[in-house]
Amino acid sequence: MFDISRFAPAAQPPASERRTIGAITREILQLKNDAGNAILGIGQRLLEAKAMLPRGEWLPWLTERVEFSERQAQRFMKLAQEWSNPTALSDLGATKALALLALPPEERQKFLSGNHIVDGEEKSVIDMTSRELEKAVKERDEALHAAEAARAAAETADQSRAKMEADMTALKQLHQAAQTAEAQAREALAEAQAELKALREKPVEVAVEVDQGALQEARREAETRMQAKVDKAAEAQKKAEEQRKKAEEELAAVRQQLEAARQAERQAVISGDKDLALFELLFSQGNEAVNKLHGLLLKVRGRGDIELAGKLQKALLALADVTRRCAEE
Repeated sequence: MFDISRFAPAAQPPASERRTIGAITREILQLKNDAGNAILGIGQRLLEAKAMLPRGEWLPWLTERVEFSERQAQRFMKLAQEWSNPTALSDLGATKALALLALPPEERQKFLSGNHIVDGEEKSVIDMTSRELEKAVKERDEALHAAEAARAAAETADQSRAKMEADMTALKQLHQAAQTAEAQAREALAEAQAELKALREKPVEVAVEVDQGALQEARREAETRMQAKVDKAAEAQKKAEEQRKKAEEELAAVRQQLEAARQAERQAVISGDKDLALFELLFSQGNEAVNKLHGLLLKVRGRGDIELAGKLQKALLALADVTRRCAEE
C-alpha cells in the first residue's frame, strides 16, 4: 500500500531541543579539522608502515590490506611530510595542497594568503580550481625565472657596456692619432710635390765651360730623388688615410654595439620588474583571447547567423570600451 507519509517533512523537534546555528558551526569546523587531521594521520601512518615493513612487502600491503595505490600513498605521505596545518589542508583539499608543494616552504603561506590573477580574473587559492592553482603556480615560477634571467642579462649587459665604453675611449684616441698622422702625411706630400714642381720649373743657369750632359744628368738624379720623396710621402699619406678610415669604421661599430648593449640593459631592467613581467604575461594572454574571440565572430558570420554575430560584435566592442576606460583611469 502506498504510504504518502514517507514524503512528508520530517517532524521538527521541540524548540527546547532544537540545535543552534552556533552548534552547527562548531560541528562543521570540527569536521573540517577532522578531515585535515585524517589526511595527515593517514600519511603519517603510511610513512610509519613503509619504514616498518620488510623489503618487497610494501606494495602488496598497500593494495591488499589498506587498498591504496602506490601513487595515492605517495601523495598522502608527501602531505604528511610537508603540511602541519590540518585546517588549511582541509580547506584546500589534497589535490590543491599537493600543487602548493611545488612552492618553497618559506613562500607557501604567503602565496596561500594572497590573491592571484588566473585567466584575467583575481582569485584566492581557496576559490581556484586545482587546474587554476597549478597554472598560477606555473606562471609564478615563469615570472620569477624571467626576472632572474633579466637580472643576469642586466649584469652581463652592464659588464659588456663598460668594456665597450673603454674600447670606444681607446678607439677615439686612435682615431684622433690617425687623423693627425693623415694631416701630417698630407702636408708632407704637398711639400714634396711643391719641391718637385719647383725643381722642374727652375731654369738652368749654364756656364760656358759646364758640360751640358753632366748637368742634365745631375738634374735627372735630383728629380728622381725628389720623386722618390713624393712617392714615399704619397704612400705615407695613403696609409694614414687607410688607418683613419679603419679607426672610423671600428669606432662606428663599437658605437652601434654600445647602443645595442644599452638597449639590452634597459630591456633587462624593465623585464626584471615583476609587476611589468606579470603585465606582459597577462597582456599576451589577453591578446590571444581577443584573437580567439575575433575568430569565433568571423566563424559565426561565415555561417550566416547575423543575429548572433551582432551580439558577439557588441560584446567585443563592450570589452574594448572597458579596456579603454581601464587604461584611462
